Amino acid sequence: MTTKLPTAIELHKASKTLTLKYADGEVHHLPAEFLRVHSPSAEVQGHGKPILQFGKIGVGLTRIEPAGQYALKLTFDDGHDSGLFTWEYLYQLGVRQEQLWADYLDELRVAGKSRDPSESIVKLML
Repeated sequence: MTTKLPTAIELHKASKTLTLKYADGEVHHLPAEFLRVHSPSAEVQGHGKPILQFGKIGVGLTRIEPAGQYALKLTFDDGHDSGLFTWEYLYQLGVRQEQLWADYLDELRVAGKSRDPSESIVKLML
């Protein structure tokens, strides 16, 4: 399989979005929160047992930089900068964004966590 490489990469700090454009006209708009909670870093992926990220609703991207010819290093304004997002991983995040986001929201609900860092969900047992 050939890795699909973006022809343009745009960081939109105001909307906190990374846009990837491809030669065939395909475009993916990836919100910083989505990228942060799906970071390929060990901190998030947990060496095979993913660690649910929560409270990241307001996170933004402060920097993007190439990592060789195969990936981007993204720096988030919460200090996270250890994941290398390969071209293939970024493409898969774009293609599967809707399902991955729905799954993430379900995981938050089940865990009693919130996207909002100032919100704590309390379950009352009656």
